[in-house]
Amino acid sequence: MSFTDLFESGEHSRNLGHFASIANIASINGEINSEEEKLLKRFARKLDIEESEYAEVLKNPGKYPINPPNDAERRLERIHDLFEMVFADNEIDDHERFLIERYAIGLGYSAETAQHLINRSIEIYSGGLDFEDYRYLLNKK
Repeated sequence: MSFTDLFESGEHSRNLGHFASIANIASINGEINSEEEKLLKRFARKLDIEESEYAEVLKNPGKYPINPPNDAERRLERIHDLFEMVFADNEIDDHERFLIERYAIGLGYSAETAQHLINRSIEIYSGGLDFEDYRYLLNKK
């Protein structure tokens, strides 16, 4: 196995864990609605998740570990992805918020930073911002 294969395997494992976190949040309220399913399929394509992996993750999203990216930009992008899924139904409930907080800490944010990030994101993310606007507004003081 080449070094490149090892890197790609690790990256895929991180993507699979991230996708499982997104699927876990989508399934919190029981059934996955059509808007959530559309987003899940989009994230599966974006993260190079195969159909068989997609089906396996939806069966049990909690069995996949969080493998955080090494750089802050990619960690923030993962939080953004979760907010897209959470706000697919235009609201965030307590359980969704709890899972996002746990995920943010799993990505390497301190509890205090995770709280700030999520509080600010909820203030910002009530419409459907693209990632560049999200990052700009999140970092604005």
